[in-house]
Amino acid sequence: MEKITILIADDHKLIRETWTYILNSDDRFEVVAECGDAEQAVELAKELAPDIVLMDINMAPFNGFEATEKIRKLSPETRIIGVSMHSQPAYAKKMLQVGARGYVTKNSSKEEMFAAIMDVYKGNKYVCDEIKTIISDQLLDDNHDAPSINSLTEREMQIIHHIREGHSSKEIASQLDISLKTVEVHRHNILKKLKLKNSASLVNFINSSAGYV
Repeated sequence: MEKITILIADDHKLIRETWTYILNSDDRFEVVAECGDAEQAVELAKELAPDIVLMDINMAPFNGFEATEKIRKLSPETRIIGVSMHSQPAYAKKMLQVGARGYVTKNSSKEEMFAAIMDVYKGNKYVCDEIKTIISDQLLDDNHDAPSINSLTEREMQIIHHIREGHSSKEIASQLDISLKTVEVHRHNILKKLKLKNSASLVNFINSSAGYV
């Protein structure tokens, strides 16, 4: 059996090196390239046409969703697995919508990553157990009509993450390289979607949803 060729695209060098070592230690896999830049990931996928791309969502200069769409156009035979620290089902759904065949979180085990690669390589779709559990819990939740963070966009989730870290709107604008006005618009939209009245209620909501945000 020929080895499954893999491209790792992640903005953390240690993660790339760790996964390269782990995957290359298995006779089924061969990491043919790794990079920390979305633009480079697209170019490498076009040049090498790997069987699998492990695509981090939080990339620069554009995110993993955009990179996935570009790779699907340039190397249609390449299958993409989204990899992220985000455990919100909305992220997995969006990743699959833009052309990925799988989604695993960074909490996933080595065995689950291997299973995802093998399933996707065979033409199946794969969503990790953590996401499936969250979806099941939401379906069983008697309060399923309540406002959900799954209605938020990726940028709004980034804003929430910074709010949870205690950052001011000015600090958020600086770190995300957007205007202060844009941050305020996002905060307004978040309050509206979550049916919250003010920033204090938003902070309380974030703290109460700590396992999901």
